Amino acid sequence: MAWAPDRPAARGPATGRGAATGRGEAAGATALEVLRALESGPRGLVEAEADARLARHGENVFPGRRPDPWPRRFARSLRDPFTAVLLSLGLVSAALAAWGTACVIAVLVTVSCVLRATGEHRADRSAAALRELVATTATVRRRPAEPDAPVTRELPVEQLVPGDVVLLAPGDLVPADLRLLRTTGLTVHEAALTGESAPVTKDTAGDLCLQGSSVVSGSATGVVVATGADTVLSGALPRNPGPRLPGPFDRSVNGIAWTLVRFMLLTAPLVLVASALLRGRGLETLPFAVAVAVGLTPEMLPVVVTTALARGAALLARGGEVIVRRLPALHDLGAVDVLCVDKTGTLTQDRPVFDRAVDAEGRDDPAVLHWAAVAALWTLHLAELPAPDALDEALLDADEERGGGADGVEGVAALPCGPGRRIASALVRVPGGYEPGSGYEPDGPEPVLPGNVRTLTGSRGRRPAATYVLVVKGAAEDVLERCTRVADGTGSPGAGRPLGPVDRARLAARADALAESGLRVLAVAVAERPASAGPYAPEDERELTLAGFVGLRDALAPTAAEALTVLADRGVAVKVLTGDHPGTAARACRELGLDPGEPLTAARIDAAGDAELALLAARTTVFARCAPEHKARVVRALRTAGSTTGFLGDGVNDLAALHAADVGICPRDGVPVAREAADVVLASKDLTALGRAVVTGRRSTGHIAAYLRITLSSNLGNVIAMLTAGLLLPFLPMLPAQVLVQNLCFDAAQLSLAYDRPAATVHERPAVLRPRALFRFMTAFGLINAAADLATFAVLALTLRSAGSTGGQAAFHAGWFTENLLTQALVMLLLRAGRDAAERRAPLPVRLATTGLAVVGLLLPLSPLGPPLGMTPLPPLYYALMTVVLTLYGTALAVARARYAKGPAAQLPGRR
Repeated sequence: MAWAPDRPAARGPATGRGAATGRGEAAGATALEVLRALESGPRGLVEAEADARLARHGENVFPGRRPDPWPRRFARSLRDPFTAVLLSLGLVSAALAAWGTACVIAVLVTVSCVLRATGEHRADRSAAALRELVATTATVRRRPAEPDAPVTRELPVEQLVPGDVVLLAPGDLVPADLRLLRTTGLTVHEAALTGESAPVTKDTAGDLCLQGSSVVSGSATGVVVATGADTVLSGALPRNPGPRLPGPFDRSVNGIAWTLVRFMLLTAPLVLVASALLRGRGLETLPFAVAVAVGLTPEMLPVVVTTALARGAALLARGGEVIVRRLPALHDLGAVDVLCVDKTGTLTQDRPVFDRAVDAEGRDDPAVLHWAAVAALWTLHLAELPAPDALDEALLDADEERGGGADGVEGVAALPCGPGRRIASALVRVPGGYEPGSGYEPDGPEPVLPGNVRTLTGSRGRRPAATYVLVVKGAAEDVLERCTRVADGTGSPGAGRPLGPVDRARLAARADALAESGLRVLAVAVAERPASAGPYAPEDERELTLAGFVGLRDALAPTAAEALTVLADRGVAVKVLTGDHPGTAARACRELGLDPGEPLTAARIDAAGDAELALLAARTTVFARCAPEHKARVVRALRTAGSTTGFLGDGVNDLAALHAADVGICPRDGVPVAREAADVVLASKDLTALGRAVVTGRRSTGHIAAYLRITLSSNLGNVIAMLTAGLLLPFLPMLPAQVLVQNLCFDAAQLSLAYDRPAATVHERPAVLRPRALFRFMTAFGLINAAADLATFAVLALTLRSAGSTGGQAAFHAGWFTENLLTQALVMLLLRAGRDAAERRAPLPVRLATTGLAVVGLLLPLSPLGPPLGMTPLPPLYYALMTVVLTLYGTALAVARARYAKGPAAQLPGRR
């Protein structure tokens, strides 16, 4: 189903800014009237006038979202849930005059926001660099001064103004809305606007050539009637797309953040109440309660998340293949389990290839291909088309590979396709013996040909007699209605049996069956004709003999089959949303090894309610005849069914679906509005690059999940131990400054997790942060950590003579501080990645970080910094007993981790 944006009837190229004419007026006026209204001419504008119009109308740029300045990105980063939690704790700490805690929290928040804002700013710059790889100039005809001759030169598209005369050639992008003044065999792709993959023929009869389309073949000259915000492309944008639904990253982070907020809101009052009831302490316990709340919070989570995502985005951008414009989109890309794509340009190329040629009975017949190639060859030459139609090119290539003789005949005349005409014909001369009375006497007249064709039959004079054959090819129904006979297999052009109503219905059904099998079908008919003294015309395309049908299929993208296999192995289901025939899409899927199932058409989508469509979409692979609203509705239905959905689109007709998806993806050669709406920009429309981006997203999510597993389980264990010790001991088990230093050391060491090697299974399934699984993991391993802390208390009670004295308190603080950092180093090594984390050697950054953490834990109480922090050296017996505790703790961690690894994958946080 084709779709075209609304075209306002009287909207000018610069409405409200002195526009001279509108698109509606341009379409209904003659070329001369349009030029006069624009105060322009075939020789182009004078440079001074063009400069004045540029100042009046503004640059010819898409009025999309301009990149946010860096300060605004920084301010927006403050709205991150964890950042907001940290800011709240920082304010509480400042109110309690705990300036050390407040300053450290301020530093953490600043670092996180700077990293995130810088990463997104760098992504926008990389996306801008990709845009520069796309052609950004136009061929314009202008005059230096009024009396000067026109000069044709390349000009940046931003400097085009209404009234400029633009020259188009094959491969050019249409830089603005143009009123065509002259064309020669012009065909353009308007898929970005309409979603229709077939090229559209343009002529000079008032045709508009719209920004966002591209020239397939031919050449043209046109005058600019609209630029910038006044083009159809800009006017087609959805004005109120509505707020975007939260993606997997936002939902996960919000869930974790609010759960931790509830824990903190419960923990701090619990500490105060318990201390007041059991120990008679008052508000002097408040700084410790705040420290406990800070201890439960993963302070470095914003920094770790931003570092992991920014590093993954930088790795993708380094090769220039993928640009992540919104950092959380990298996590969402790793969580994608359904990817929606168009067929043309993604699974298939923008060109057809020959599949089969059959006679009227459905038998393979190379003669049908021969005559179709003859018509293609001489239509190209005699109609003076600058480049062959894509279908003709496929026929010529197939005939050449077969060793056929499309060039073994001489062309006489040709009538190409055109607006409202879906057939093309060529009159050719087939060499043969001289036959008197054939109408082609030795010195007889040349056949009179149309003005735009020529004869290639050689010089005048005596020449061999020949047979003249009219070859017609085109849409099956259009060719069949001109046929009166059907070929009987004798091989003689025009020979055959009469074509009755039953035969005509049977042949139409055969053509429909070929189309249903996924082929583009052309009917081929021939007829012998005598040499004529008059020009050949469409009226001569009658009383034909049907030779048969030619079927062409879409050429598959070279990497599509491999990419689909890789995506399937990684748990990503591919859905095809296309405007093409269901049979065409299904055939392409089958050839690529993707089971198309039963295609769902637009009519069925319209008839289904939202709940029914969610069920249908979950089990359907091919959605055919889709308009933009159908694509967006299918994407929303897939999200409703619980899938994390990505959508790959490149045109205006894809905007609604890009906005509806969890992750919008666009190739760099997509229209500007689609690139602006996308979260991820690809260097090419290649699923292979997207597969690598999915893997990178999963790795980044794995690093974030590893950090959360480690820090949440360790922090929960410490909080449990602090609460227990706070109730049992006559003094605070750890001073607020010690809690802060410990957390800083631990969190800084965990930055190395961004450089960890992923587990072997990280690529197999979509990865998403799942709060429930994380908190189950946190609870189980937090209890093990708390047991180690309580064992440490017992060791300290055995090794310290007087824990209640000032020296005993400092030694207790030092002992627990050391044990905490050592156990946290063990946690990092054993819980850092997938099920084989304990079996693999950690990468160098992780080994250095854990070694540094252990060294700080052992040496800080012995250093000159120990006394200011309230810690003193410990007796040797402590270290011997602590070695036993750490050995038992490490063994318990390894056993528990192995049990989790053997369970179903759904139990592992960060996976699904």
